[in-house]
Amino acid sequence: MTSSSTTLKSLTAEPIISEAFSPFGQVIFPLADGASYGPEDAQLKLDAGIPRFYIMRLEGKGQQFHAITRHRRCTQCLGSLAGAEWLMAVAPPGDAEDPDPEAIRAFRIPGNCFIKLHVGTWHAGPLFNAPLVDFYNLELSDTNVTDHQTCNLRSRFHVEFEIV
Repeated sequence: MTSSSTTLKSLTAEPIISEAFSPFGQVIFPLADGASYGPEDAQLKLDAGIPRFYIMRLEGKGQQFHAITRHRRCTQCLGSLAGAEWLMAVAPPGDAEDPDPEAIRAFRIPGNCFIKLHVGTWHAGPLFNAPLVDFYNLELSDTNVTDHQTCNLRSRFHVEFEIV
């Protein structure tokens, strides 16, 4: 719900392709078993702590958001289980304390791939309309405690977003 002083902006979800997503991270698609390590593999940075790989159960929150988060110490990998499609909004990493709301883009992510976010990439999601979706998540064991910077776009910039 938006107040009269908050603007609701629509973001069109782009199909996720490697070239379009590259400022924010990598798209990882299936490779044949036995394929050699290369640039198609997730380029991870998990050396600042203990890696944590787990399945998180998320409740659907629809396609609107007013906050965006980043992690400055590690990469993060996210993928849905059971082939569920989902949405992610992202803004480029950088040294500024807040993201540029005009730089936020949205991507539609099919269930046959996962994403790796570059260190510092701002992100809102996973977003989806289903009641529940399970996601695998690779980050550091303390990411949500010590490396979780959130910008409330509503209070900081008087804007909310809806992915269409």
